[in-house]
Amino acid sequence: MTNALFDLSNKTIIVTGATGHLGVAMCEGLASMGANIAVASRDLNKVNNLVQKLSEKYGGNHQGYQLDISDAESVKKAISEIIKTYKIVDVLINNANFYSMGEVEEYSDDEWVKGIDGTINAVHRCTKAVLPHMLENGQGNIINIGSMYGVVSPNPEVYGSSGQNNPANYGAGKAAIIQFTKYLACHYGTRGIRANSVSPGPFPNPKVQENDEFIKQLSRKTALGRIGQADELKGILVMLASDASSYITGQNICVDGGWTAW
Repeated sequence: MTNALFDLSNKTIIVTGATGHLGVAMCEGLASMGANIAVASRDLNKVNNLVQKLSEKYGGNHQGYQLDISDAESVKKAISEIIKTYKIVDVLINNANFYSMGEVEEYSDDEWVKGIDGTINAVHRCTKAVLPHMLENGQGNIINIGSMYGVVSPNPEVYGSSGQNNPANYGAGKAAIIQFTKYLACHYGTRGIRANSVSPGPFPNPKVQENDEFIKQLSRKTALGRIGQADELKGILVMLASDASSYITGQNICVDGGWTAW
């Protein structure tokens, strides 16, 4: 019974930003439960390498697609190819993002908009491309990747002089993603669509983890006293993609070691 609840066999799942630090872990977790992954990212070499890795390790029908979330035509083309290949898309995971660093008082309009474009606008582009297909089939599952900084502000004391401070346009865009998720859930739920967001906490990439002092600062802010490891996102993604979450929609789930609890 337990295995059946979390079984993803024969489900087609699109993962954008699939070759990034968190994206790879997501793909592996989903593939390990039987899902067929449409691996989507800008770098086709990395995409193909990940497809090969997933296929060799987990079996299944994994395919790679070049997708640039900043380009509406690229998104439409990739989604069209995915639907043509798999016939049906069960789950869309909007994971890819980009933003620009800067201070609020120093941003140019273009720099500010870049961060909004790389978060909420990108999620809208991908969702808009897939949603009609899901509505036509009367079922679909959208999982948007938000952030703890879509819920709370970065604490300047944590970042100090590390140079790692999180920019305002990133958090603003991630907060918008969380609201957009709720909108999708409420407006399309009766038509077979579920939508939830996952908000990761401190999951710094390997390069950032080289800064020992900064990692200590991040760790002190969590209730668990440590940063997150990419593999710790596998469970929540499998749960939300599977029938184990069939009555969960419109929710934002923080996977943050307790960061937002205080």
